[in-house]
Amino acid sequence: MNKPQTRQDDKQPGKQVYRELVTIGGKNVVLAHNEPPVINAGVLERAEIFRIFNIFDEKFSPTNIDKADGTPLRLYTSDRVKVDVSKRRKHDMGFWHRNVDAHEIIFCVKGALKWETEMGVKIMHPGDMLFIPKGIGHRSMLCEDSTDDNVLIELKIADDLTYVGENK
Repeated sequence: MNKPQTRQDDKQPGKQVYRELVTIGGKNVVLAHNEPPVINAGVLERAEIFRIFNIFDEKFSPTNIDKADGTPLRLYTSDRVKVDVSKRRKHDMGFWHRNVDAHEIIFCVKGALKWETEMGVKIMHPGDMLFIPKGIGHRSMLCEDSTDDNVLIELKIADDLTYVGENK
């Protein structure tokens, strides 16, 4: 959503219009609203699907927080996508891992970790994103920039992905 615009047609000259882009099949459909879409009568059913939570809350503590061979905590799942939170405080990942069913996209939220992979070594800091292709062996290790709380969000995506970011 962006700021209101003024409608420039003969039916309602000078009336504010709110634009909404709805993506359908990869194409944007532009809708015009007389009021912002957030002005409505409320959510009558299934309001719980719109949620916010703090991944730093202790209730979101995966088993890898204090165990070398622990695992991340699954937050969301579907047939093709999984979303996990991973936290490491004291121990390196005690094993190598190879995911043959999905690519992994890892976002560093807090702290720092070193990722050893068959394709090379990367050190992640807050704001960094790492893409590990399907089938590539990897593990996370503490590094000199690691803190008492090293927090990652991990996406496991079974579909093929094409990078469409900045041109190199």
